Amino acid sequence: MAKKQAFGEEAMQLKAAHRKMAKVIIARKNARGKFSYKEAMVDQEEARDFIQKNKS
Repeated sequence: MAKKQAFGEEAMQLKAAHRKMAKVIIARKNARGKFSYKEAMVDQEEARDFIQKNKS
């Protein structure tokens, strides 16, 4: 079966509904001098805030 395509306003609404995600990797140095990494998937708009909060 063919998939129904949306045009015009309907297509714009569907496109806006998709959230753009960003993968953020933060490195931390532990007491022994080795690095550990933390990965997180966040909304693209919230990526800068997430990085600022998790900086050490």
